[in-house]
Amino acid sequence: MRWGLGVAVAVGVALGAVTAEAHPHVWITAKSEVLYAPDGTVTGVRHAWTFDDMFSTYALQGIEARTKGAYSREELAPLAQTNVESLKEFGFFTFARADGSKEKFLEPVDYFLDYQDSLLTLHFTLPVKVPFKARQLTLDVFDRAFFIDFKFADQDPIKLVGAPADCKLQFQRPNDGTASAQKLGEQNFAGGDGANYGAMFANKITVDCP
Repeated sequence: MRWGLGVAVAVGVALGAVTAEAHPHVWITAKSEVLYAPDGTVTGVRHAWTFDDMFSTYALQGIEARTKGAYSREELAPLAQTNVESLKEFGFFTFARADGSKEKFLEPVDYFLDYQDSLLTLHFTLPVKVPFKARQLTLDVFDRAFFIDFKFADQDPIKLVGAPADCKLQFQRPNDGTASAQKLGEQNFAGGDGANYGAMFANKITVDCP
């Protein structure tokens, strides 16, 4: 099941669909920040993921609000907790390399959901397991199975927070391969090379620090 039953309960049973077809079922508009310590080490990544309107509406079923049509962070707190607890199974949809070596993340911290303009946005920070310095940091954000489509915001999609002045940021959006994805049969999509089809739709963040 996609993104686990925990998140299915939290942000909609839609993510609990069994065999995914070769196209996304959930759309996320993302913004991310790469976090640095004063000494120039990378300490983590902060994400803000806004879910599409249909998914946001579904996720809110059964959640009571004091004010109709408005939800506070406190009212959404159990939902946020279930979200982040289920991310680990999928590598937090965030894959990092420092000078070519894989880096690992700890459990999300500082997480919360907010509700604005009928959309839910999940905010959370991924601390790196061991803070590090790197001449080149690469971050890929995507769903390996392409059940979730991550599209970064048009304005200010990526920021460096506290990075050394000589660090340079590059951001590459995925090519539009939706038509090709839809041609894949469910059998090819569910196993073999198709199981990592989502890599073709990875958002690629590169930070070079000479």
